[in-house]
Amino acid sequence: MKRTVLFILTAAIATATVSPAFAANFRELREENLNKVDFDQLRDDNLDKDAVNFDRLREENLNKVDFDQLRDDNLDKDAVNFDRLREENLNKVDFDQLRDENLDKDAVNFDRLREENLSKVDFDQLRDDNLDKDAVNFDQLREENLNKANEA
Repeated sequence: MKRTVLFILTAAIATATVSPAFAANFRELREENLNKVDFDQLRDDNLDKDAVNFDRLREENLNKVDFDQLRDDNLDKDAVNFDRLREENLNKVDFDQLRDENLDKDAVNFDRLREENLSKVDFDQLRDDNLDKDAVNFDQLREENLNKANEA
């Protein structure tokens, strides 16, 4: 086993060091081989053989199966009829009652919460406080830039 591994390793090293010196120009080799093979003729030869024609095979198999009959057979079995199941479950739940129960619980009334929070903040005062700070006064900045543009 060790001899085999040693032989393979030696061969790999020898190939890696010697082969670049004898490496063929692969582009030229490819061009030579491309000219030797007529791919159109090869394609035609293969089509004449017993190659699988998947379109024909699909058509043959589609005609062997009656999907309507298969569907009916499966419905007769214990398969789940989702339409019937959905109807049964819809009749079990009174969504109007469920909605009313959820509204009666401690659910968040966002409209009421918004109104409460809006009354806690004086936005005019907040705006004035921010203007007194070093915040940008866009109206003043706009006026200054317009005046500079008119002067130029």
